[in-house]
Amino acid sequence: MHIPSPYFLIDEKKLTENLKILRAAADEAGCKILLAQKAYSIYQTYPLIAKYLSGTAASGVFEARLGREHFAGEVHAFSPAFREEDVKELAALCDHIVFNTPAQIKKYAPLCKEAGVSVGLRVNPECSTQEGHAIYDPCAPRSRLGTTRANFDEDVLPLLDGLHFHTLCEQDSDALETTVRAFEEKFGTFLPHMQWLNLGGGHHITRDGYDRARLVRIVRRLREAYGVQVYLEPGEAVVLNAGTLHAHVLETFENGGKIAVLDVSAACHMPDVLEMPYRPPLSGSGEAGEKKYTYRLGGPTCLAGDVIGDYSFDAPLKEGDELVFGDMALYTMVKTNTFNGMPLPDIRYKRADGSVETIRSFSYRDFESRL
Repeated sequence: MHIPSPYFLIDEKKLTENLKILRAAADEAGCKILLAQKAYSIYQTYPLIAKYLSGTAASGVFEARLGREHFAGEVHAFSPAFREEDVKELAALCDHIVFNTPAQIKKYAPLCKEAGVSVGLRVNPECSTQEGHAIYDPCAPRSRLGTTRANFDEDVLPLLDGLHFHTLCEQDSDALETTVRAFEEKFGTFLPHMQWLNLGGGHHITRDGYDRARLVRIVRRLREAYGVQVYLEPGEAVVLNAGTLHAHVLETFENGGKIAVLDVSAACHMPDVLEMPYRPPLSGSGEAGEKKYTYRLGGPTCLAGDVIGDYSFDAPLKEGDELVFGDMALYTMVKTNTFNGMPLPDIRYKRADGSVETIRSFSYRDFESRL
């Protein structure tokens, strides 16, 4: 039996729906929203995204270059630490560069100022609002992300144009409100000296039930109180529910329960399933035991823990069956890898008119060129 290659599918219609929500929120609040490329960097869709968002946020030179070359808008960059050669390259690509410590500000701000690049400092308000996502909590004890108030060096104030904090992960605006309070208590005294304030990412703005009215109130108050330009840089919210991963059953068997081996891997194609961890939605399935037939779904790699999860179905699975995992546009394609020589899924784009095109296919040469 011929089993077609697995593939990611990006839905232009759903992507546009998200973008319209973000554009409306930005207009109402009077802020600028950037695409966090660390979550999604399929540049073939950047012309569409650029119609609604103000630019891109990068984690290094490659993402900054991608944003500059393919996205008509501002380019911002942040890293916990930079090499001098990186800063020189970023200075030719970026509008804003955010540094992590006062020491890096002192070292590189003059270079940025000479290039006309706005300089910011990431701060740590030491206010954890997350539950169950310690790996994504920048305010966890001994965090390397952001300068705490105790380590803030006021000598760098003349070199700063803005402040940045990023503490959220898939959260509502109540968590932002709590964080902003903590931020203002520790760093508010410096805001009158700033031109801008970046509230980072993790804002689940396009999720059903997200309190956008509160977000608007928070941003408006910050703008009015301090006279700053406010930025948000969500990643997930831009492509929430706008992508699927289409997998196929290779084999089923029994070992203390039903097992299905798929042609996609948690470790290679959706690593957040293992890192978060989380259980991705799967069309037509139920929780284990909810429907008549329960299977443990796993990938074809040699990693014993390459398990996607336990799902139940109305009918038995068989070789060649297609399974469609939801919400697969974010933190998937940017994190895929070729462990075990696993092929990477195709990337396809479903246009608003229903037509589908393959925008990238991968081959042995892509695996070979990484080594």
